[in-house]
Amino acid sequence: MNFFAETLAESGLRVARFEFAYMAARRQDGRRRPPDREAKLLEAWRAVAARLAGEGPLVIGGKSMGGRMASLVADELGVAGLVCLGYPFHPPGRPERLRTAHLAGLKVPTLICQGTRDPFGTQAEIEGYTLSPSITLHWAEDGNHDLAPRKSSGRSTDRNWADAAAAITAVALGLAV
Repeated sequence: MNFFAETLAESGLRVARFEFAYMAARRQDGRRRPPDREAKLLEAWRAVAARLAGEGPLVIGGKSMGGRMASLVADELGVAGLVCLGYPFHPPGRPERLRTAHLAGLKVPTLICQGTRDPFGTQAEIEGYTLSPSITLHWAEDGNHDLAPRKSSGRSTDRNWADAAAAITAVALGLAV
């Protein structure tokens, strides 16, 4: 996330980051704990969006579960856009437990940056899902859930991340017009 925040800021985008309460507590005491319940996570998103409201077009997003939570409130918040890095379409090894129902009707312009071999949803799996026409997919070649490729692919994590950051910047700047 540091790479994306820094790269997007260098591209002229204003970036605000936050941590969910359970993650902040983990950093303070070092104890690994499960995420808070969905209602608490969504309320955190609402509070952050309220603090940032009125400061220009707002594009929200996150990595994995953070992006999923952002996708659940994006339409409600009336944001200009949504960006998800490594969306968890289903738990690894459980493709029958889809987390996609709300994505079919999503209205806000959305960019999902996904590795082609992400265990939370591969390119082959996602091509069969019903997704809103407002969703654009950016594929990180040979990328896993962190968009990192295998060394044998000839790609690098830096390359996949830079390509994803360029896609995010293009979308965010286009929405700010």
